[in-house]
Amino acid sequence: MYYLLPFRVRWIFLLGAGYVFYGFIHPEFLILLLLSTCVDFFFALKISEGKSQAEKKWYLAASLFFNIGLLFVFKYLSLFLKDMDPMMANIYKAAHPEKGILLDAIYFSIPVGISFYTFQSLSYTFDVFYGRQKAETSLPKYATFVAYFPPLVAGPIERFHHLSSQIFTHHKPLYKNFAHGFRLMLLGFFMKMCIADNVGNYADQVFNSPTTFEASSVLMGIIMFGIQIYADFSGYSLIAQGASVLLGIHLVDNFRTPYLSGSIIEFWKRWHMSLSGWFRDYLYIPLGGNKVGIPRWTLNIMIVFLVSGFWHGPNYTFIIWGGIHGLVYLAEHFTKPFINLSGSRFWGVRFLGGVKTFAIVTFAWIFFRANDFKSAITMVQSGIKSIGTNALSVTSWVWGLIALFVLIDICLFNQRIDHVLEKKKWWVRWVVYGLLLGCILMFSGTVKHPFVYFQF
Repeated sequence: MYYLLPFRVRWIFLLGAGYVFYGFIHPEFLILLLLSTCVDFFFALKISEGKSQAEKKWYLAASLFFNIGLLFVFKYLSLFLKDMDPMMANIYKAAHPEKGILLDAIYFSIPVGISFYTFQSLSYTFDVFYGRQKAETSLPKYATFVAYFPPLVAGPIERFHHLSSQIFTHHKPLYKNFAHGFRLMLLGFFMKMCIADNVGNYADQVFNSPTTFEASSVLMGIIMFGIQIYADFSGYSLIAQGASVLLGIHLVDNFRTPYLSGSIIEFWKRWHMSLSGWFRDYLYIPLGGNKVGIPRWTLNIMIVFLVSGFWHGPNYTFIIWGGIHGLVYLAEHFTKPFINLSGSRFWGVRFLGGVKTFAIVTFAWIFFRANDFKSAITMVQSGIKSIGTNALSVTSWVWGLIALFVLIDICLFNQRIDHVLEKKKWWVRWVVYGLLLGCILMFSGTVKHPFVYFQF
């Protein structure tokens, strides 16, 4: 449909597709998407028209206040309200349908993708303020940027200058784009449906009742969650990238084999790169970045990691998760002149750095996944000392899928599958296609696991 339409109306088709895609399950949440779009569009225009720096700062603050306020109401307000019983909530929703929608969003179901599209829209306002971007004068065209459907609900978080320049460009239906797009989507579906959905079953068993399992099984369950969240989130990013490439539009990379990192510093250059870049440009650098004294720089780093943890949701465990990464990041920075495992020329030393990094990341995932601090501590205790006696029994073919997943990750170190396969002979490409497609058809998870980052 996209390529059959005249070029001048394709962006209108994308705008409509974005709103249909986002509002398909919960059309009421379209109000929030439209609000965020209109408010940031209006304040960006006011910033560009501002006659003084003080006036521009006022409009930027207003945009920031609105977006952070939107996130606060729908993600963090429940922290300060009394707990509500789900049964009482259902009774209230039946009596007051309109108010019930708001109640449900605040207490039980965060509007999907709200953290992603508010950050994407807010980045545009920042760029206009800093003079990196001219203000868009067409509200519908700006709305197309915010509502562009592939990255809308779980990223990558795009910048206006990168995405809008492609949306409004005339794209032809090129075979190269179809080949690259379907390769990305194929690997993305494999990561999500074969890896994440299968190992997620075992992670759920352990996290739901850690005291019933022996220590080795608890550790296995924690590792399973680490695999699940990586395969799930990077899988979505690959599907979004692939779907976008089919339209001739290229999104930024979001993951680059992060579990092969030799340090936490390197890990954050490879994990959720669009969010890391957002915090770097719009929080870390405005705080002074590395152009300040060591005490202030140390504080800046910790602020970024703690805020990135809190960005994930209204739970103190997310802040602890961010704090762990921040402390290790600082420790690696200050000990780098003496101990630099990731920078060594010897593969054995770098391998040790990789093991250390994976262990720290996996430990931090306990706090990310646990429902509360008490549950996280119980998981830690269960992983150190066997509290229960049950053993986690993993099906042999699941181990085979995990082995294939690890092999693929190693082969794609610092590369993307579409670029790698482009250089291979035709029969090698089709062997890979057949292998991935066969796995998807035969081993897709039988338990429904929504994308992990839809809750953020």
